[in-house]
Amino acid sequence: MNLHRSLLVAALAAATGLSFASAASAAPAQVAAPAANPLGGNPVPGVCMLSREAVFAQSKVGQAASERLKSLAAQQQSLLENQRKPLDADIQAFQQKSSTLTAAQRQQQGQALQQRMQAFQAQAGELEQRIQLTRAKVMQQIGQQAQPIVNSSYTSHHCGLLLNRDAVLGGNTSNDLTGDVVSGLDAKITTLNFNLEPLPAGAAK
Repeated sequence: MNLHRSLLVAALAAATGLSFASAASAAPAQVAAPAANPLGGNPVPGVCMLSREAVFAQSKVGQAASERLKSLAAQQQSLLENQRKPLDADIQAFQQKSSTLTAAQRQQQGQALQQRMQAFQAQAGELEQRIQLTRAKVMQQIGQQAQPIVNSSYTSHHCGLLLNRDAVLGGNTSNDLTGDVVSGLDAKITTLNFNLEPLPAGAAK
């Protein structure tokens, strides 16, 4: 009896935690502006830098996409929560009456609740996957919109090498293209219309 109850309660907590984790991971990470650089030094001719994460986080389209994705995730999590409440109530009822049930009844009802919990966990897992798939696709779309702007800025700054700014430990950052790319992207596009991506065929279990 105690084993049935502990497994069901643990499963419920795990499933609920997964659905909440989806909301936390729905939006692209916010990237702070680079701190003052103590190393400095002379600019290296032809060496330029770009932070793609900052472009996603600071551009208008990136911020709008982040809010859209959070909204879509919240809507789906609300539906999951509505399914969780009756399941939670049934688990609580099972716990309260389990001492009055026969061993066969406890096993039968416990297994039925576990099956419902497994189905709920599967739905929560599918939502997490859909959020991640959507985020990846949206970032790819924003990257495609930004690429011509990156190319133009690269040429106008006479760059010969483009480095990931987020991987640079220090030095002169005067040839940072990030601000130009954000400004250019804001002038080009400010929003994206999208819904949550479906799971690939065969991915849902």
